[in-house]
Amino acid sequence: MEPLAHRMKPRVLEEFFGQEQIVGNDKLLYRLIKSDKLTSAIFYGPPGTGKTSLARIVANTTKYNFVELNATSAGVGDIKRIAEDSKNIFINPKGKTILFIDEIHRFNKLQQDALLPYVEKGTIILIGATTENPYFEVNKALVSRSTIFKFRELKPKDIKEILICAIKDKERGVGSYKLDIKEDVIDFLSEISNGDVRTVLNALEVAVLTTDMNRDGIIVIDKDVIINCTQSKKSMYDKSDQSHYDTISAFIKSMRGSDPHATVHYLARMIEAGEDPMFIARRIVVAASEDVGLANNEALLVATAAMQAVHQIGMPEAQLILSHAALCLANSKKSNSAKLAINSAIDDVENIDTGIVPMHIRNAPIVDMEKDGYGVGYKYPHDYEDSFIDQQYLPDKIKDKKYYTPKKWEKKL
Repeated sequence: MEPLAHRMKPRVLEEFFGQEQIVGNDKLLYRLIKSDKLTSAIFYGPPGTGKTSLARIVANTTKYNFVELNATSAGVGDIKRIAEDSKNIFINPKGKTILFIDEIHRFNKLQQDALLPYVEKGTIILIGATTENPYFEVNKALVSRSTIFKFRELKPKDIKEILICAIKDKERGVGSYKLDIKEDVIDFLSEISNGDVRTVLNALEVAVLTTDMNRDGIIVIDKDVIINCTQSKKSMYDKSDQSHYDTISAFIKSMRGSDPHATVHYLARMIEAGEDPMFIARRIVVAASEDVGLANNEALLVATAAMQAVHQIGMPEAQLILSHAALCLANSKKSNSAKLAINSAIDDVENIDTGIVPMHIRNAPIVDMEKDGYGVGYKYPHDYEDSFIDQQYLPDKIKDKKYYTPKKWEKKL
């Protein structure tokens, strides 16, 4: 028997739960599917959010020829064969084929380029499914000729509706079993799904098939049974996909935004996902200068010491050091003046004529060079009160330029 998650795949739009932002009534994709006017599209989002299921609904709905390929096993020859068959009036009177490619990000450049002319001509209406960001992983020409539909993690209420359908359905679900499963257990299962419907349907099926009936012939599914039939709550972070970049971005922005709770939360996500602790440590060091900067110079000392300690100690104890350093930055006053100063200076160096180094601050290792003006007129600051003397250091062409603008708590510097 096929797994419950496979059996419960929706067959029509009315059986499809979630993704209201793209397939709700009167939304663009809903209209295109209902009117059978679909144009090339890329479905992009996490696993278990309905990308493949929606493509199969299209297959059940469309009057066009529908072909499915998996990018891990298909090649250029398959694309050309499908395109030729599509143009064959005897095989395909409508002259168009909807081609669904699962994991399209696994197609290499040659394979994606092979698709392009057929998509441009309309011979092939492409539906690509991917867990990766198509703007990074898919040919830009294909992306520009497709509508990108972003699939989101299913909400607990969507998962709950799917679970209830599976529990009641006697043909495809587990409705033929006598079950005692309370609503709070269904809610619990929905909450631990992290938006992946496959996870919860698999857990439900395992619970039903491995739990003995009671004396009344009823299978009682309580919270303990569900816990024993599921893995630990699935991490919402994968080092190999877009969530890697999303999570490290959230971590950095939380430190920058002085939110220690969010900072340690995203740190925990990365640690639990097995992220390289040195990668995290390096990002903390960067943030110490980029976001804390001169508002708290000790933050950089803490961050660099933490990076060294993480390298020497390793996990799992290194998570304490990472937490220490990250929370130090989150709780620090902030200043990006160092970042703004160097960015502004580099912009000038790259884009305008900044002039020559003033002669009086040039190096004069040989006495004879002083005859040409090297080092002549330089005032040694330590010869003056408080080791300071006002003199020009910037080139003449930008002598009045101000690159560094101190924040209020840097004024004392």
